[in-house]
Amino acid sequence: MANNKGYGWAGASTYKRALRGFKAISTSPVEDIDNNNMTLRQRGRLMYMGSPIATSAIKTNRTNTIGLGLKVNPRPDAEALGLTTEEAAKWTRTVKREFGIWANRKDACDATGMNNFYEIQQMLFMSWLTSGDVFALIEHSKRTFLNPYSLRIKSIEADRCATETAGYLASTTGKNPDNGNTIYDGVEIDETGKPVAYWFRNSHPFESNVIPTEWVRVEAYGKKTGLPNVIHIVNTERPDQYRGVSYLAPVVESVLQISRYSNAEVMAAVIEAMHTGFVKTTEDPSEMPFNETGPFGEDESEDRYDPNDYHLGAGEINVMNPGESIEFPIATRPNSNFEGFVKAVASQIGAALEIPRDILLKEFSTSYSASRGALLEAWKSFKMYRTWFVNDFCDPIYEIWLSEAIALGRINAPGFFNDRAKREAWLGTQWIGPSQGQLDPTKEISAEIQACQNGFSTYADSALRINGSDFDSNVDALIKESARLKEVEKVNEEIPQDTTTNEEKDRIEVIEVVSTVRDKEDK
Repeated sequence: MANNKGYGWAGASTYKRALRGFKAISTSPVEDIDNNNMTLRQRGRLMYMGSPIATSAIKTNRTNTIGLGLKVNPRPDAEALGLTTEEAAKWTRTVKREFGIWANRKDACDATGMNNFYEIQQMLFMSWLTSGDVFALIEHSKRTFLNPYSLRIKSIEADRCATETAGYLASTTGKNPDNGNTIYDGVEIDETGKPVAYWFRNSHPFESNVIPTEWVRVEAYGKKTGLPNVIHIVNTERPDQYRGVSYLAPVVESVLQISRYSNAEVMAAVIEAMHTGFVKTTEDPSEMPFNETGPFGEDESEDRYDPNDYHLGAGEINVMNPGESIEFPIATRPNSNFEGFVKAVASQIGAALEIPRDILLKEFSTSYSASRGALLEAWKSFKMYRTWFVNDFCDPIYEIWLSEAIALGRINAPGFFNDRAKREAWLGTQWIGPSQGQLDPTKEISAEIQACQNGFSTYADSALRINGSDFDSNVDALIKESARLKEVEKVNEEIPQDTTTNEEKDRIEVIEVVSTVRDKEDK
């Protein structure tokens, strides 16, 4: 038969008993991704809020990829710009100071005034992983003495980008009636497939809000500047894909089941630990034994005896009907297999999320080599996500900010607005974030020193790996510290020193003692 060729005998077989019931249907990214994103986002967020493993996966990525925030380190191409090393270093220091004026203040960079630039990074990164993508709108506010820059960032969650004509619960694809462009789940594209605009709701879906839902169309790029009006932080995995998929999507079922299993085991252990007592009676059970609460009165209807009312609890006493008895099962909790099973499932979840189990569970109980191997493997993923985030968010924001700073005359960058090559040379930058840390600092720092001495690494790269610092800044600081130490040494040299030897000090001490004795004898 035609389909019994090649993969028809392997993964595509429809006749093998093991594969006969495996009916997989996959179509375009619109139907596979966009039409299922509403469910994936909600499940991803709920898992982050209620599942320890899912929470660890998101926060572990956040802490290692972004940490306290990626710090800008301008690296202009001095050769292309005709700058000396000193001129390039001076320009870099000026840009860092100016960027700090904007980035360090909440009211200077955030449209809502809630977060500074580095806290915005943390929030957007976590929202990106949980929801699949996230948006940052570029807004401008009035310049003031305290806030000389007008640039503001407006964070928009993934749900609010949607297609108006389709409705949120229907197909996510629609048309722009004015120009005929197709809109894929809020992303409007032109005939070439390039995003040209985004459609945003004024509220979240299913939000309890009396305000009527309205959509606003925001063009992707400014007509005059060519700079982005909307920054879309997304990681695409298929061609023709315009919306992202939750980071937790591949492990939704596994995380859900392991959470249910953990909750069930905890509840079983709690119930077995109750040690509830039951009293079997042969008389009228309407009166409690030991006369603990006294006889029921006419006004105590709320406390009357219920023959079917039994309670479990620590130290609880229940009165049973005549002839009734109760049997307790043999205690089997805590389950001795619980830890091993959870770790086995966590290994599969970690493999799918590119986080080794040791990192995911924060448990380093194996050998140094195994723990270091897990850390290095995880850092491949962290570095990749950091690069994506820098490309999607940090670099575009830096270009928009630097353009305003140069236009205002606060930073001098000749040729920035009229020469594309010079513009790229001025935009050269490096974003410094958390380092991977060390399990054995002595061994790892020694290895970095040898790598630098033998040409396998640079001092700048080693500084980033060891503690996430900037080598040039370290050298500048060391030069200042060395100069201060020399000043201290010079001062110490000018202070008169006692050159008396120990032998001379002993002789002087003996003479002073003898003189004291003679003085007393004379008196």
